[in-house]
Amino acid sequence: MTVSNGSDDYFSRLSEIKSPEDIKVLSLDELSELAHEIRDVIIKRVSINGGHLASSLGVIEITLALHYVFRSPVDKIIWDVGHQCYPHKLITGRFDRFHTLRQHGGISGFPRRDENPHDAFGTGHSSTSISAALGMAEGGYRLGRYNKVIAVIGDGALTGGLAFEGLNNAGHLKRDLIVVLNDNEMSISKNVGALSSYLTRAMGSSIYQKLKKETKTIFEIIPKVGGHFSKLAQRTEDTLKCFFIPGMLFEELGFTYMGPVDGHDIAGLIDTFESVKMQQGPVLIHAITKKGKGYEFSEMKPSRFHGVGPFETDTGEPKKCVQCTSFSEIFGKALTEAAKYNPKVVAITAAMKEGTGLRQFAEAFPGRFYDVGIAEQHAVTFAAGLAASGIKPVVAVYSTFLQRAYDEIIHDVCLQNLPVVFAIDRTGLVGEDGPTHHGLFDISYLRSIPNLTIMTPKNSIEMKDMLTLAFKLATPCAIRYSRDTVSDELEGINSKLELGKGEIIRDGTDVAILASGQSVHYALLAAKRLEGSGVSAGVVNMRFIKPLDGDLILKLSQKVKAIVTVEENVTAGGFGSLVLEFLNASDVTNVKVKVLGIADKFVEHGRQEILRKLYGIDDEGIYQTVMGIFSK
Repeated sequence: MTVSNGSDDYFSRLSEIKSPEDIKVLSLDELSELAHEIRDVIIKRVSINGGHLASSLGVIEITLALHYVFRSPVDKIIWDVGHQCYPHKLITGRFDRFHTLRQHGGISGFPRRDENPHDAFGTGHSSTSISAALGMAEGGYRLGRYNKVIAVIGDGALTGGLAFEGLNNAGHLKRDLIVVLNDNEMSISKNVGALSSYLTRAMGSSIYQKLKKETKTIFEIIPKVGGHFSKLAQRTEDTLKCFFIPGMLFEELGFTYMGPVDGHDIAGLIDTFESVKMQQGPVLIHAITKKGKGYEFSEMKPSRFHGVGPFETDTGEPKKCVQCTSFSEIFGKALTEAAKYNPKVVAITAAMKEGTGLRQFAEAFPGRFYDVGIAEQHAVTFAAGLAASGIKPVVAVYSTFLQRAYDEIIHDVCLQNLPVVFAIDRTGLVGEDGPTHHGLFDISYLRSIPNLTIMTPKNSIEMKDMLTLAFKLATPCAIRYSRDTVSDELEGINSKLELGKGEIIRDGTDVAILASGQSVHYALLAAKRLEGSGVSAGVVNMRFIKPLDGDLILKLSQKVKAIVTVEENVTAGGFGSLVLEFLNASDVTNVKVKVLGIADKFVEHGRQEILRKLYGIDDEGIYQTVMGIFSK
C-alpha cells in the first residue's frame, strides 16, 4: 500500500465526512474509496504520533458498515478496549483534529464520552463492552427507548472472564443486543487458552473424526478425481470448522449466532447488519478480519504494531533511539538470567509478553512461561497456587491492569503470605495513552495490604538486586517501575541494597528530597539547581515504600528544616501520605513537609515531560516548591 506523506488535503473524500450521516449516501465503490483513505490517514498519523495501528486497520470496513446501517449516536456502538476506534473517530466529525491524536490537548486514542457524543462508553481496559452494552440495552428497555446497542469485541478480549459474565447475563435477560466478534486470531500477544483451542478440540471429537475419515475414503476411491477432492477437503477444513462448530457456544449462551462473515467485505457486512437490525434478543455476528490489514509491515508483525511509537512508513522501522534501554527490557533480561540458576522461577503474563519484556524469557524457558490471556484475576490466583506448591512465580503486569486483580492480591496472595513476585510495569505517568493507562494508583492500593514488600528501582543495578532480593523473601513482593528509559546519570550511583533501607545520594542541610524510581533523577537535577540558589538540598533514594526506612527519616527530620516527597502517584494514600503518617505517629513536629504528586483527578494524555511539568513533579516543579518554602 502507498502511504501519502502529503498534507491532509490529500484525503478528499474523508474531508467531506462530518458525521456518520454523510456516509449513508455513498455507493459501495465510494465506501471502498473511503476505506482506502481512512487506512492511509491512520498509517500516516500513527507513524508521526504513535498509537494503536494494527487494531484500527483491521476494523475499518466493520466501522463503515456499522455507521452505514445504524444511527449513531441514537444507536450505541461500544468499542471493547478502544484500541480500534481510530476509524470511528475519523467518520464522527474528528478528521480535522485527527492530527492531534494522543497529543496533550488533542483527541484521545480511546473512546471518551466527554469528547464526542458518538463515543457511547469510555474504554481502555479489555472485556468490558458486552457488560456495558447490556446495561445500556436494559436501561433503554426500562425507559421505553427503541434504539440498538452494539458491542464490538475482539477475540482476544474473550479471554477475559468479564466478557463471559456479560454474555451469560445477556442470554438470560434476552434484551435486544448485538455483539460483533472481531475474530483476527490475535489479541496483543498470541491468543492462548481453552477458548482459542475450542474449534481445534471440537474438530477432534470422535464423531467428527469418523465423518472425516469416511468422507476421505469415499473421495479417494473415485477414479482420477478422488485425490483432488480429498486434498480440496483438507484445504477447506478450517473453513468447515467455522461453519460447523463456533455458533454452538454462543447459541448455548442464548445468542442467535450469525457467521462467520468476511470482516473486510463492506457489502456483505451491510447486508448482515441490515438483517439483524430489527431482530429481537441477543445476536452475535462472527466477523473474520486481518489485524493490520492494508499495511504490509503491520500484517506481518501485528504484535509489534499493536501499540507503536513513531515509525518510518516506508520501512516500518521506529524513528526513536533504539539504543535506549527501558526498565521493561532490564527486568526481562534479569529474570531470564535468574531463571538459569533457579529452576523454580516461572513467569506469568496476561497477554502482554512483549510489553512486559518477557519475550526473551519465553524463548529461553517456554515450559516455564505462562500467558493466561487477558485475565489478570486468574493470573494472580494462579500464581498464588504455584507459590503454595513451592514454585517462584513472577507476575509481570502493567500497574493499570493489576487494579483488576485487587481482591486476588489481598485474599489469595497477601492474606496467605505467599511468595508471589509482582513485576509492576508502567507505574506513574505513561504518556499518550492517557487516564486509562497511567499507573498512578498502585502505591495507594498496595501499601495498605499487610505482608507485602514494595520497592522501586532507580536504575538497572537496583532492578537486578531487587529481583534477587524478591526471590529470597518468603513473603509477597512488588517491584514497581516506570515505562521510561534508564537515566544514564543514575546508572553510576549504586550502593548495597538492604531490605527497608533508603540510600542517601546527596547530602543537604536545608531540605531533604525523598524520591524513588525515576523521580530520583528529577530530584537530583533540582538539588543541583537549588545549590546555585543558596539552598542546601539533600536527595534520598527511598527504594522501599514498604517497609519504610523510618530510622532514616527521623534522622533527616532532626537535620533539615523541610522534607519534600516526590512521587508519580496520587497523593491520596501515596508515598508522601505514608511519610506524613509516620512523622505524625513519631510525634515529629519540628520539620515542614511538602508532598508532591498527582492531585485528586484523572490525568489527561500527553507526553510524559509535559505532564510532569504540568503537575509540578519534574525538576522545575521540585525547585519551585523548595524555593517557595524557603522564601517564606
